[in-house]
Amino acid sequence: MLPEIAGETITLTSTVNGQQVTLAVEPRTILLDLLRDRLGLTGAKRSCDSQVCGACTVLLNGAPVSACSTLACEAAGGTIETIEGLAGPGGLHPIQQAFVDRAAIQCGFCTPGFVLTTKALLAENARPTRAEIAHFLGGNLCRCTGYWNILAAVEDAAERLASIPAATVEEES
Repeated sequence: MLPEIAGETITLTSTVNGQQVTLAVEPRTILLDLLRDRLGLTGAKRSCDSQVCGACTVLLNGAPVSACSTLACEAAGGTIETIEGLAGPGGLHPIQQAFVDRAAIQCGFCTPGFVLTTKALLAENARPTRAEIAHFLGGNLCRCTGYWNILAAVEDAAERLASIPAATVEEES
């Protein structure tokens, strides 16, 4: 679905963290700016601006994308999930809790991107090997923790999600 063009702006309608949002935006607006500046969702971070670090990762229709290099109009009619939309009314999502419990965070700058990328991985492959996890997370960089705790957190999250009925996990997401 293409956005409607009106003069110097386009009308963009997307679902963001479960809520439908309609905004007038300039066609050149990147998704990261829309989320951070227009919607106040600051979990996705600006860092490299070139799809290298993963700090700006959000899920677009369930797939991880670099919001720094994705035009907002590419999300027209789509579903965007940010870290702010992941926790449910009962608390942290099992992936978030695994990252906390496994000390897979330090400064937290990269954590939202890792968590959302993990969500996409586990939706695609519920029982990934450590090598598959490392490969899938290859576009996310961390300058604080090393990667062992992050890999352990993803393995832990896979175990947690496997022990929860699918309907319960979807309600939390």
